[in-house]
Order: sequence, then C-alpha cells, then structure tokens
Amino acid sequence: MTTPQDLLIVALNFPSGRDVGQGDLSLALAGAELLDLVDAGALTLDDDRLVPGPGRTTGDHLLDEAGAGLIRQPPYETAEEWLWRRGRGLAEAYVAVLEAEAPAAEGGRRHWLRRRSEAAPAVDSPSRRHANERWADREPVLVALAGALGIGQPSETGAEDTAGVPVADTGDGPVVTILAAVNDALTELEAVRQRRRIEEDAFDNVWRAP
Repeated sequence: MTTPQDLLIVALNFPSGRDVGQGDLSLALAGAELLDLVDAGALTLDDDRLVPGPGRTTGDHLLDEAGAGLIRQPPYETAEEWLWRRGRGLAEAYVAVLEAEAPAAEGGRRHWLRRRSEAAPAVDSPSRRHANERWADREPVLVALAGALGIGQPSETGAEDTAGVPVADTGDGPVVTILAAVNDALTELEAVRQRRRIEEDAFDNVWRAP
C-alpha cells in the first residue's frame, strides 16, 4: 500500500469542504509519491530540489514509474516543478488501478473527479482497510495531504474539520518542504481558475452589452 493509494481512497470515501477537481487531486497524489520515494530512500532534497538516489523498486508500478521519471542531471527539479510535470493525468491513473482492483464496485465513478461534495460508498478491500486505518489513526502526512484538498474528519460538534495537521507538525525537513510545495501548487491552480472565470465573465459581458 502506498500513500497515493491511501490518499485516493480517503478522497473517495470522505466528503470535501470544497470541490475537488482532477487537477487538485493529481497534484496532491504527485506530492504523496514524493513522500513515499523519500521514505524509500529513492531521493533526497537539497533545499527544495529533488536529488535522485540509487534506482530502487518499491513493488508498486506507479511509484516505480515516478522514481524512474526523476530528473537525474543537475540542476535538479524543484518539488513544485515535479508536481506540475508528474501530476498531469495522475488522478486518472490511480483511479484506473483502483477500478482494476474492484471493477464491479468502482465502475462509473469517474464523475467524482469533476465535482464531488458527498462521500462515495465504501467498498471493503485490503487497500481500503489500510487507508481507513491510517485515516482513523490521524496519520499526520495523510491528514495533511487530505487537508490540502479540504478533506477532514468530523469534529466533536459534528462539523467537518478540514484544517488537517499543520505542515510544521508532519515531520522532518523534506516532508515539510514537499507538503508546502503541494499547498503552493494547489493555491496557484485555484488562482489560475479564478483568473479564467474573471476573463470568461468579462468576455460574456462584452457580448451582452447593448
């Protein structure tokens, strides 16, 4: 089981305080891959630059693909550069793996990548049990990644707590750097969306003007 898989399952099974688009999830999944690669010793960070270590296999196809895709000549990529490059279409790739595990249960659920405000029905499997255990234990890295997507756990008052775990509480320097890069990339993506909406509204107003 990997952190990206766990994050996807959490995103499927718990509602978000905002719309989670495919782009948002793809960026967060790419960040989760980096965290697992650091943990596996496949890379280290020099400030915010990704320095590949010796080639290693993790036993997970998508994670090994991520490791093989690291830039191996200096100057190395920054964490945020990696998120934008690796993140293209990554949510679809992880959903496909999940659907292959239980196609009958997952079929037809791709719509959630576009707009989802309610939790999807949970389906029991080893991967889901693993993800749900990490979530129930409030594992800091998983909670921080989910929190970046607006996904939290019910508070004592019954309201959804989307604050997650502060970045500073999630571990050592590389973990903090990667999580900060995920948050920055998500903020930038939302800013791009807002600019597009403003431009589209302005264009519509021009055509509607007498």
